[in-house]
Amino acid sequence: MRIGFDNDKYLKMQSEHIRERINQFGNKLYLEFGGKLFDDYHASRVLPGFAPDSKLRMLMQLSDQAEIVIVISAGDIEKNKIRGDLGITYNTDVLRLIDVFKERGLYVGSVVITQYSGQSSADLFKDRLTKLGIKVYIHYNIEGYPGNIPLIVSDEGYGKNEYIETTRPLVVVTAPGPGSGKMATCLSQLYHEHKRGIPAGYSKFETFPIWNIPLKHPVNLAYEAATADLNDVNMIDPFHLEAYGKTAVNYNRDVEIFPVLNAIFEQIYGESPYKSPTDMGVNMAGNCIIDDEACQEASRQEIIRRYYTSLDNLKVGSAPESEVYKLELLMKQAKITVADRKVVGEALNYAKETNGPAAALELMDGTIVLGKTSPLLGASAAVLLNALKALGGIDRHYHVISPESIEPIQKLKTEYLGSKNPRLHTDEVLIALSTSAATDPQAQKALEQLPKLAGCQAHTSVLLSSVDIKTFKRLSVQFTMEPEYEDNHMYH
Repeated sequence: MRIGFDNDKYLKMQSEHIRERINQFGNKLYLEFGGKLFDDYHASRVLPGFAPDSKLRMLMQLSDQAEIVIVISAGDIEKNKIRGDLGITYNTDVLRLIDVFKERGLYVGSVVITQYSGQSSADLFKDRLTKLGIKVYIHYNIEGYPGNIPLIVSDEGYGKNEYIETTRPLVVVTAPGPGSGKMATCLSQLYHEHKRGIPAGYSKFETFPIWNIPLKHPVNLAYEAATADLNDVNMIDPFHLEAYGKTAVNYNRDVEIFPVLNAIFEQIYGESPYKSPTDMGVNMAGNCIIDDEACQEASRQEIIRRYYTSLDNLKVGSAPESEVYKLELLMKQAKITVADRKVVGEALNYAKETNGPAAALELMDGTIVLGKTSPLLGASAAVLLNALKALGGIDRHYHVISPESIEPIQKLKTEYLGSKNPRLHTDEVLIALSTSAATDPQAQKALEQLPKLAGCQAHTSVLLSSVDIKTFKRLSVQFTMEPEYEDNHMYH
């Protein structure tokens, strides 16, 4: 894999820039953190070399100055909103985030429940957090938000919200997902700090879109692909162009809300510290791209993967056709088709050749490994085993798992656990392989290759089971699937 991003430079430059912004506002900065604070796998895919926990590591360099405030919407608590990537509720994720931050030596000051209007589930969650020793603050719905600025910036607006007690110069405001009320929390605090005579400022930190690369750069198009369900659109920041005569990239929601933010700043301070939404940002990622073509190619592949994800979601009824159409448009803008993803053609050709579901996996050196459906293994399990043998230099005909050891597992599945599919899934194959490794050095050698699958590309000719999807994700295999079921059943 070609490295396109200098992660060490990014950590150094980003933390220095945030320190400068803290000093600009009299040693108190509320920093809205968009996107994932850690596990940022989208950034690591489109910017090869970007570590998934880069933002967290950057904050750790500021740990003596920073405290974290986690924001969650009462509405999201009430409807048990789920994080799609983790499969857990937002309120459960708040607890997970607190644990992760504490383990990294970062100080979590409090949790804020926003958009509160008496939801009983929010009350229960507040009680649970309080019993765990976590400070909890309540922020309320404001009628006419964000347009009714005289009400918002008053004692009946932001003034009704509970003031968050903070002790450090940098207050990082983050959340389990979008729409939680991070920006409103920051602005509410500015109002309260100003009333107390404490100078404080606001900035926004989002990695994408990257403001100082072209609007239609594949990295920025990949961001649009990632947010196709939110209907975000990258655009030239008109306020930045007017103020400075320079082109900068932002996205529609920030551009649309900027006049309101400006008016709020003016209402609080008498004048706004910013001339454009781009001014508000502190993102230095664009300055750390060291191989632009590597990042472009990685982003083109990401767009294709997002397209397949949208097709799959449409097939299972969890995405509208409009989302697919948007991704098709982005592919045209990036001048790519699914044929630009090598494993797609390989998997589909092998499926035709074997007359059944098939899979293809591309190793880091470009080698293509194939897998087909058999009485013992599903295609995804077969390609996984074949890849491990290829990486370990093991003869592809060698049985690292003996057929005799697979049969008892199949009997367990069908006769005792009621499964209709006797073939082994990827997780079952890995368990069987680990058992074989206890007595077979070749199986042990194959097992030791698992870390080398991270970042490899894969494609299957049919939709995978949820079990196989989870396994590929845990192995960090970047996979896509044809939007086709293996059979014609109504229920899957």
